[in-house]
Amino acid sequence: MKYIDEYRDPALVKGLLAKIRKAADRIDHPVTIMEICGSHTYAIGRFGIRNMLPDNINLVSGPGCPVCVTSARDVDIALHLSRQDKVIFATFGDMLRVPGSNGDSLQRQRAEGSDVRVVSSSDECIELAQNFPQKEIIMMGIGFETTTPTVAVTVDRCRKKRIENFSVFSVHKVVPPAIEALIADPGLNIDGFLCPGHVSTMIGSNAYSMIPEAGCAAVITGFEPVDILEGIWMILEQIANNKFEVAIQYSRGVKPEGNVRAMDLVQSLFKTDTVEWRGIGPIPESGLVFRDVYAAYDTLKKFSVPDIQSVDVKGCGCGDILRGIKSPDQCALFRKVCTPANPIGPCMVSSEGSCSTYYKYH
Repeated sequence: MKYIDEYRDPALVKGLLAKIRKAADRIDHPVTIMEICGSHTYAIGRFGIRNMLPDNINLVSGPGCPVCVTSARDVDIALHLSRQDKVIFATFGDMLRVPGSNGDSLQRQRAEGSDVRVVSSSDECIELAQNFPQKEIIMMGIGFETTTPTVAVTVDRCRKKRIENFSVFSVHKVVPPAIEALIADPGLNIDGFLCPGHVSTMIGSNAYSMIPEAGCAAVITGFEPVDILEGIWMILEQIANNKFEVAIQYSRGVKPEGNVRAMDLVQSLFKTDTVEWRGIGPIPESGLVFRDVYAAYDTLKKFSVPDIQSVDVKGCGCGDILRGIKSPDQCALFRKVCTPANPIGPCMVSSEGSCSTYYKYH
């Protein structure tokens, strides 16, 4: 396949749906499959994939949106940092409207005079640091293993260029420990995981060995309808045959070992630590913090942050939605109070959030 239309070919989709139905007929119990990727969540909603599946197949969304899983405390810290004198606070666009504990947001802070800027890549922060030497440039480093290498490259370049007015507020997270937490959650009963394609290009399929070891199916898939449907069929085949593995459907982008060079760079700058995930709580070894040698680029080492008592917005169901316990339409605020024009929780803010996708396509 060379062109995107081939990944949306109706004939291929029809054939895969027939395979899915046959595999589902061989399984004598309901099957719950969780996708751990915001891009998968978006594609599943956009192409109506849930409605195509047999009744005994249930797709649920997991913590695959990095903006959505950012804890209320980390949002509140970002708001505190953005208010500091002589600071330019740089962030990716999705974070701009995420509400903090008191309903404040970076967008509101910008309207009130804080110098908050949206960047499309971490490299733009180098230019900001060079153009505004009298100011401290803080970048909110957010994302999973897909975006972390780009931030690591930027920090490494700043170090080599001896740029000293730049730092990163790292809320980067790594995916495998979160999957382990989901598998161990007694409130969940997940039969298979659609593993994230973008993340897997970096960490490879070997990073998910804990999934088959726990008796669950795992398939790394791409983002088009044919990709996702083939991934679902591959999961069902594993369950029907009671033979579990980490299969790679997205072979055009993923290798078992991943991108070793990129991951080596990340590990040279960062080490893992316990961090808070919205809806899940503290997960050991799931966050990335700077190693001591790069402390000069660690915002939390450069700036004093008070003891912020953060709380999730009352009534917001984002936490349960991120664990796959609820669907967005089971949240009391969904469509009534919480809308894209008035987002109460981060799952409605991000384009990869479950609530945003449900609002658009269900």
